[in-house]
Amino acid sequence: MSEIAIIDYGMCNLDSVARAVEKCGGLPVVTGEPDVVGQASAIILPGVGSFCDAMRELEERSLVKAIREQVKGYSIPFLGICLGMQLMATTGHEGGVTRGIDLIPGEVVRLKSQLHQERIPHVGWNEVEQAGDSCLFSDISDMTDFYFVHSYRFVCASEYVLASTPYCGGLVSAVGVDRCFGVQFHPEKSLAPGQKMLTNFLELC
Repeated sequence: MSEIAIIDYGMCNLDSVARAVEKCGGLPVVTGEPDVVGQASAIILPGVGSFCDAMRELEERSLVKAIREQVKGYSIPFLGICLGMQLMATTGHEGGVTRGIDLIPGEVVRLKSQLHQERIPHVGWNEVEQAGDSCLFSDISDMTDFYFVHSYRFVCASEYVLASTPYCGGLVSAVGVDRCFGVQFHPEKSLAPGQKMLTNFLELC
């Protein structure tokens, strides 16, 4: 069974992610230790809270360097979830301009309502429109609903966009390059489609 490092940087409850990984056939290892991250078969970076605070905690634990080495150096499968996807960007604007992990070129900016009924934070189920074929969405129907909770969005070149969602003028809901992925929604809270996505990710190990 593959060991999946679920990164703990002290800002969120990781139990639901760990249970979902276990249910999908992986062996979750919740850790804040760079050495453990360096030995895992895959890495998941969940996240809640602010970009600035999260990056500070990751840097203080020497986890940014460990992630970059594993993902860019050894092509270990990586999945960022919600804030974890946003932290993959080059920079974020929440809490002041802050350098991100820089796994995928882009920036994170605040959502802006385009319609009267669009509320921020964006909370609840919404459609995910796939931008092409990706192993992450294997056997998941296009326009499937996933569960979102966020106030910021990832802005990047179209070549990195795996899926988008029709909210606030359209937002990027999944990014990827090689075996490095990020999703703005919460697969661990998205019932059967979320479980299928996590299973697809674990099959890369």
